[in-house]
Amino acid sequence: MKRICVDMDEVMADAVAEHLLRYNRDYDEQLTVADLEGKWLWQVVSSDRHNALEAYLRSEDFFENLDVMPDSQRVLRRLQQSYEVFIATAAMEIPTSFAQKYRWLERHFPFISPAQIVYCGDKGILRADYLIDDNPRQLRRFEGTGILYSSPHNAMVEGFERVKNWLEVERFFLG
Repeated sequence: MKRICVDMDEVMADAVAEHLLRYNRDYDEQLTVADLEGKWLWQVVSSDRHNALEAYLRSEDFFENLDVMPDSQRVLRRLQQSYEVFIATAAMEIPTSFAQKYRWLERHFPFISPAQIVYCGDKGILRADYLIDDNPRQLRRFEGTGILYSSPHNAMVEGFERVKNWLEVERFFLG
């Protein structure tokens, strides 16, 4: 059975929306997803606010409050019928996120076993046939087939198979 690894943030969980919500609330701004096209949030806001962006990520509730990407629950459940599915999150970048991410997965994806959750830094270590991720850096190091999940920051990236949403993931893997 072929194996698919799936990233969490910006693939299963909408971290950009939460980041924008907190930033706009705290700085009385109106940044939108469209403002981020081809850029990371850090490239759009002034450098004197980078510490606040980092603080959001390290807060006690950031990762637990993320919205679920539309159709991801249904499609992942279907994928499990034909593939080995693992969740692979680069949680090492934000060590305070471990428990939050686990609780989020438990709440929104109870059909995914804890044995199928991989916390890592460099996803190049993963042994799988496919990796669905929004970060091209992770896909470049991965030895299987990398599938770029569209996110504002990767809008200009080329060189990978790309999916825009979970309906496209479903079509790619299940026809």
